[in-house]
Amino acid sequence: MKKGMVCAPQPEAVEAGALVLKSGGNAIDAAIATALTQTAVDPFMCGIAGFGSMHVYLPKLGTHQCLDFHARAPRSVRPDMWEDKLVQECEDGFGFILEGRINEVGYQSIATPESLRAYAVALEKWGTKTLAEVIQPAIDYLRDGWMIRPHVRRFWEQVEPGGRVEHIEYLRGSPATAKIYLNSDGTMKNMGDVIRNPDLAKTYQRIAEFGAQDFYEGEIARKIVADMEVNGGLISGDDLKHGKPEDTELLWTDYRGYQIASSPPPGGGVMVLQILNILENFDLSSLGHNSPEYIRVLVEAMKTATVDKDRHVGDPRFVDIPIEKLLSKKYAKEIADKIKSGEKTHVPRLQKGVDQKETTHVCTVDGAGNCVSMTHSIGMPSGVVTEGLGFVYNGCMGVFDPRPGMTGSLAPGKSRFTSMAPTMVFKDNKPMLLIGAPGGTYIAMGVVQGIVNVIDFGMDAEKAVAAPRFSATSDIIEIVNRIPRFVQEELEAQGYRFRRYPLGFHFAGVHAIRITKDGVDGGADPGRDGMALSV
Repeated sequence: MKKGMVCAPQPEAVEAGALVLKSGGNAIDAAIATALTQTAVDPFMCGIAGFGSMHVYLPKLGTHQCLDFHARAPRSVRPDMWEDKLVQECEDGFGFILEGRINEVGYQSIATPESLRAYAVALEKWGTKTLAEVIQPAIDYLRDGWMIRPHVRRFWEQVEPGGRVEHIEYLRGSPATAKIYLNSDGTMKNMGDVIRNPDLAKTYQRIAEFGAQDFYEGEIARKIVADMEVNGGLISGDDLKHGKPEDTELLWTDYRGYQIASSPPPGGGVMVLQILNILENFDLSSLGHNSPEYIRVLVEAMKTATVDKDRHVGDPRFVDIPIEKLLSKKYAKEIADKIKSGEKTHVPRLQKGVDQKETTHVCTVDGAGNCVSMTHSIGMPSGVVTEGLGFVYNGCMGVFDPRPGMTGSLAPGKSRFTSMAPTMVFKDNKPMLLIGAPGGTYIAMGVVQGIVNVIDFGMDAEKAVAAPRFSATSDIIEIVNRIPRFVQEELEAQGYRFRRYPLGFHFAGVHAIRITKDGVDGGADPGRDGMALSV
């Protein structure tokens, strides 16, 4: 085995992380360098004003846990503050559309930022390099410029079919945002154009000099709070000061002799493990990959996990989550028996809409066997940039339920549910697969299919993440265009409804590193722009 590998959706970020490994850094150093570069070159997918979950395995330290840094609702929110503005729920349950779009774009869409503090904490606890060292590649890209890649441009021009705001509105979210990401006449920049962000370079240089705390209690914090106060934002100085990442215990299950570890609530690991528990009751390899019966079985497992998530899973500090039942093998068998009988699960929705998927992922492994699988995000971008600071704030308030008394209802200090599921697979107490994905409610579905592709069908990481995928987070089965129509027609004859996409690669952007006795192999989702790079 070489010194290690980095896999992520952005080539620039992968290279930054790989160079850290090459210079003697460990998997933690590489993950944070990659993440910070991602915030520079994919600024509407992640950022220092975002949130996430970092799954770490450090065998020599005896550490295996998640460092969760979920964004929390500001202390000023009220459970009923948006109740009278509800228009509809998104079809797959990931967010709500309100009158005036106040939870989607603008200052009231911003929840408490947590990412930068978590990056710094991870380096202090487990890294070998300083924040100033690993932030430098990001500074270089911000000063010298980065080219707009295909996936970046495609996201910017996307028009949501279910009534969401057009994505260009994120680029128009504030004058400072438009100044960076649009042409002077308000038109969108083209693929291959170079973007420079000297304001964010200065912010990052200040963070390198004064540390992450400046963002939460220093000069940067004062600028953030002043901007919020002038523009009706919900974030206060106390919100910035008192948030912190949390060390959390992993959720576990066994699947065909492998041990699967994933992130706890309010993350989405519980969905990954529940679906695998159900699938263990079926001989998937004999069904045939992406055969009609294979798709039906997985779809019903996906829908069951979605219904259970909607009913039960949220911030455990506010919601009593029946984890033991959701992950019990007995419950999984009961569900499997219903699937075998042909029973269909209905996924209730308030009305129809469309999901948003502004997130990214990174996997790293080093020569000492340290492993990181980290998903981080800004949720739905708020579109807001504070003049002079350069970074885009998260838009996490859009997923909170405006109806009081619900699992995902608003409350001061509460974290929203997130589908993030940074996951590791072990065999004989040794890691053999690191996997995770961006993709909103598609994350669990993509991660599960990646794991099944490796374990049940013997694929390497590259083939596992590239195989055609599907998803079911509502009563509609969503499929990529590479799944044959004759397969779809057989399931339609059984009463299933479909939505076929023109894309060949879709439903989360799955990234993985597989570890074998011969070394490592990596897979970067072909639907994104990234790569896996070993050093």
